[in-house]
Amino acid sequence: MPKTKLTSKPPFLKEIKYKNTSSINWSQYPFSVPILNNPEFKLKFTKPITVIVGDNGSGKSTILEAIAANCGFSLSGGSRNHAAFSQEHEMLSKHLVFSWLPKVTRGFFLRAETYFSFIKEIDDLARETGSDIYEAYGGKSLRERSHGESFIALFENRFGDSGIFLLDEPEAALSPSRQLEFLKMLRRYEEGGQSQFIIVTHSVLVMAMPNVDLMRIRDGKLERCEFHETEHFKILRDFAMYPDGFIEGVLHSTEDY
Repeated sequence: MPKTKLTSKPPFLKEIKYKNTSSINWSQYPFSVPILNNPEFKLKFTKPITVIVGDNGSGKSTILEAIAANCGFSLSGGSRNHAAFSQEHEMLSKHLVFSWLPKVTRGFFLRAETYFSFIKEIDDLARETGSDIYEAYGGKSLRERSHGESFIALFENRFGDSGIFLLDEPEAALSPSRQLEFLKMLRRYEEGGQSQFIIVTHSVLVMAMPNVDLMRIRDGKLERCEFHETEHFKILRDFAMYPDGFIEGVLHSTEDY
């Protein structure tokens, strides 16, 4: 049966911010993360596709997990039909206000770091309930494809239908050419007008997609930017202009990158 189309246009999730902060222990994780260590923390969504970038440990994934918890998605990856989310990250979501119009709980949470655990869960369900479950993933186990091919199969079969889709480093298993294929899928879903995507990434190709709301976390602050202003782009630009000299310079430098 086809899913009912949403009458509202994305973004469905409009804003997240703290509610009553009197009970928060600001020295405890995740509130100790600089971007979250501020009672005035606020994140507004203005476009169907939002891309968030920043250094490792800047809080990107933590924010995405809080949104997934509010949607009822499994924090190990998946939809509402998969395992319950962990208590650790529920601790953040319960201190946030999520402004929706309308509230959407259809969708999917992709976590690159726990992807193989997600595949195992699907295979376990197939053994218990039958192989029909694979129809939602292209007709066969995702384990029967290469890592990158299984990502693409997931994008093709579980994404784009009306809902909200949270992607944590979707480029992790994708070659540059596969990343371009992924961007074409995103464009199709964007044009369908039924999907909101919030993407955490280190991929300059994903950052460079036109008409996305690109935000970076830097020095504990969240700010909108252009992709060519990001450190990711500047490093790859310098490398592409003079690859041998660039790497040699990095190896002899005492600076952090």
